[in-house]
Amino acid sequence: MALTDIDGGRLADNAFSLGKNLIINGAMQVAQRGTSSTASDYGTVDRFFTSFSGGAVTTTQESLTSGDPYDAGFRNFVRLTNTTTATGAASYRLLVQNIEAQNIANSGWNYASATSYVTLSFWIRSSVSQAFSVRLRSLDGTSQNYPMSTGSLTADTWTKVTKTIPGNSNITVNNDNGPGLRVEFGAFWGTDSTDSGVTLDSWAAYSSSTRTTDMTNTWAGTTNATFDITGVQLEVGSVATPFEHRSYGDELARCQRYYQVISQSSMFPGTSNGTTQISNIGIPLSRSMRAAPTTNSLQFVTWHGTSSGSNTTTTMTIAATDPSYSMYQGSVSGFTGLTDNRVAVITPNNQSFRLSAEL
Repeated sequence: MALTDIDGGRLADNAFSLGKNLIINGAMQVAQRGTSSTASDYGTVDRFFTSFSGGAVTTTQESLTSGDPYDAGFRNFVRLTNTTTATGAASYRLLVQNIEAQNIANSGWNYASATSYVTLSFWIRSSVSQAFSVRLRSLDGTSQNYPMSTGSLTADTWTKVTKTIPGNSNITVNNDNGPGLRVEFGAFWGTDSTDSGVTLDSWAAYSSSTRTTDMTNTWAGTTNATFDITGVQLEVGSVATPFEHRSYGDELARCQRYYQVISQSSMFPGTSNGTTQISNIGIPLSRSMRAAPTTNSLQFVTWHGTSSGSNTTTTMTIAATDPSYSMYQGSVSGFTGLTDNRVAVITPNNQSFRLSAEL
């Protein structure tokens, strides 16, 4: 299956390796879903999701124009805005990326050895002066947790943070397409999830009540406080190297393994099957996806055939015979007045076709 680069050229699916940075979209360039979201979910910059409980958070993709980290080659960052405060024991505000297990398993990091390292580096800024929580968590086998602190940040000042993390004999990472390692930036964790006895910079068995040390609620208790992140890099080795800047087209292709948007103006051929259904539809994807994707509910209109108009039901499913998930195949029903065995072309009705295979 071929890829379309930003220049309009074609790239093979295997035209690039993962590269040294195990984080995808660490420069926050790609935002297929949009530039603003109030959801506790994937909503703005690709591969990162916001998770929160209590109050409300708005996540946005923002632009850099000068200073640090602009001078280091970054033009975008992601922002969490604490639009409604929440400082309760069960409250939290997080920015998270889950990394595919086989990318960790084949990275060259001997994650089971305490003498083998990965290094996490990132730029961070807060409108409030305080320290924040950062965690790695292994997700296979018996989950292990590695909590860290940014150290105290100066309000409204970008700071580059670097953390070197050793392996641990208790870590398990499967060589598969499931989630293997989580990288989490915590603007706030309430006391239900923290404990003053937690040891920073050390692996321990994961527990939902001891994710990190107790955190101040200064940021969480400040209306419209902001929390900014960019330049996230996780690389094998004990030394942070310069950020691996990738082209927009390259980063977009990596993101499309997990999420794709097909334009509402796209047209898909099929064959009428009776009077109400168009079947044998094959929609080629920009890139093979990680797993069978879920899709948004759409209405379609026919452009050719014996009738036209909106349908009310979609029955499109990924083809079980396509292990690479590079073609979306199925049928669309709910039309009226079609003639059996006629060629028809359908298009989404004022909506984009969105496919998700996120971790």
